[in-house]
Amino acid sequence: MAQIIESIPNISGGKNQEVIEAVVDQIRTTPGCTLLNYSSDPNHNRTVITYIGDAKGVEEASVKLAKKAVELIDLNKHTGEHPRMGAVDVMPFVPIKDATNEECIELSQVVGKRIAEEADLPVFLYEMSATKPARKNLATIRKGQFEGMAEKVKDPEWEPDFGGARINPTGGVVAVGARPPLVAYNLNLDTSDVQIAKNIAKIIREKDGGLNCVKAMGFMLEDRNIAQVSINMTDYRVTPLYRVTELVKAEARRYGVRVTGTEVIGLCPMKALIDSAEYYLQIEDFDFDAQVLENYIL
Repeated sequence: MAQIIESIPNISGGKNQEVIEAVVDQIRTTPGCTLLNYSSDPNHNRTVITYIGDAKGVEEASVKLAKKAVELIDLNKHTGEHPRMGAVDVMPFVPIKDATNEECIELSQVVGKRIAEEADLPVFLYEMSATKPARKNLATIRKGQFEGMAEKVKDPEWEPDFGGARINPTGGVVAVGARPPLVAYNLNLDTSDVQIAKNIAKIIREKDGGLNCVKAMGFMLEDRNIAQVSINMTDYRVTPLYRVTELVKAEARRYGVRVTGTEVIGLCPMKALIDSAEYYLQIEDFDFDAQVLENYIL
């Protein structure tokens, strides 16, 4: 069976469609690689791109994508709700089929070195690829964002793994690494008070004593005049979507606020959604492997 590795880079651009398409074209034109999805958010000013392939195909596509993003995106002119430190902000590799964590770690090291050399974009290795414990968490690496990164990397503790103690003057730096499947999941609130979303995010996220494998922030969606709790579920098998949904709803009620809708950004494992369907439908003795039709035909 063919090896499948998934990559889900986030680029710091969600408004200029010409730039987005030019970056995505780097995936479309790479042999051994298949573009699955790309999703842009103008409020976050960010695009999430998903593609799969064998190690070599993903390697080539990832380097090409980084080079094009650095060429076209100038973070000195970038604004958006989502924190960012690079034109390509993060580039994870996820083993899907006939691939191991170790192979994805090795791929991240190869790609990271090439991006630093060929795209002139310094690289931090993060998550399972991290070379220091403090670099496992993307938010810790990203602290200070693009504007503060030039000073941050002067500290020997925060010199990038590839590219030297510097940033690209327009492209910043990027985090590259291997990780488990992640679900990007947002909940919209019927309030324009962004502080409520920020308060809820602090309660539910792991680093502040909340749910395991949950990272969360509160944002304002200016074009809709509503607040949003934006979440990265770093392991839906530990904390399922329904559990974080119910906790956000409960916390929102304390402020007299409702969750008006949710959204999944990019692709999501089927099991993550089936778990929530099983919970809300109160299905008894459900067997995912035996009772899901697609398991027999996909």
